[in-house]
Amino acid sequence: MNQSVTPAVAVPVIHYRSISIDGINVFYREAGPADAPVLLLLHGFPTSSHMFRNLIPLLADRYRVIAPDYPGYGQSDMPDRSAFAYTFAHFTDIVDRLTVALGADKYSMYVMDYGAPIGYRLALKHPDRVQTLIVQNGNAYVEGLGAFWDPIKAYWADGSAANRAALAHLVTLDMTKFQYTDGMSDVARISPDNWVVDQALLDRPGNADIQLDMLHDYGTNPPLYPEFQAFFRQYQPPTLIVWGKNDKIFPEPGAHPYLRDLPKAELHILDSGHFALEDRLDVMAPLIGTFLDKHLLR
Repeated sequence: MNQSVTPAVAVPVIHYRSISIDGINVFYREAGPADAPVLLLLHGFPTSSHMFRNLIPLLADRYRVIAPDYPGYGQSDMPDRSAFAYTFAHFTDIVDRLTVALGADKYSMYVMDYGAPIGYRLALKHPDRVQTLIVQNGNAYVEGLGAFWDPIKAYWADGSAANRAALAHLVTLDMTKFQYTDGMSDVARISPDNWVVDQALLDRPGNADIQLDMLHDYGTNPPLYPEFQAFFRQYQPPTLIVWGKNDKIFPEPGAHPYLRDLPKAELHILDSGHFALEDRLDVMAPLIGTFLDKHLLR
């Protein structure tokens, strides 16, 4: 009896690698053809390239996908803060050197949360290298710094021990779980592995202080917003905005101002929260794939 045979589905191979930059082992995930357009995935707090684990296989058939972990996050080294500057400027330099080492002289960027100022700082250094932008709950406008940021702004203004201690709850399990579950349309879609993995790394001795250092240094990003916006206006990179509207950290008001400087941007407001890829991958992956195909595979 003849039986129909379903063709095998090609599953992209993902490699898990590290590279030494100034003696620090920087971990990254890489997949896809070596000669394909590059997509650089820049993660947020408090996670790592782990946040892109489900997206990478859906794009790696036709893109070279590179997703690093910043020092102190994921599988990258966590050097002592007394000997290593945990700043957005330093992280940008590390990501820059990673792209050079991997021969990525042009790239698209998916930026989220902390990944947004890192990606936009990288764009200011090398505007000619940026081919497209995918923005997911990542800020470049003061409208996005809502009430959640008030105690953090107080810490920027006065880096006292009291103001620092007031932010200690941001590195607890309750807050990590909150970031993954609050505002999600279907919490049953969210794997508990997310907050278990992230919290295990946050709980390493010394890591909480690293995160508080980073929260303080985030205050160096809003003064750069006018420069980020000038980059958008001058270079007009094709941009896709996919934004979880229920995110209390980077709320929806931070999404719409992009259209002032990028009027041709494609904007999608999703019924999701902070880590929208966790419950809206089925919507976001086709949007991202179609967007990249349109602009990179012509």
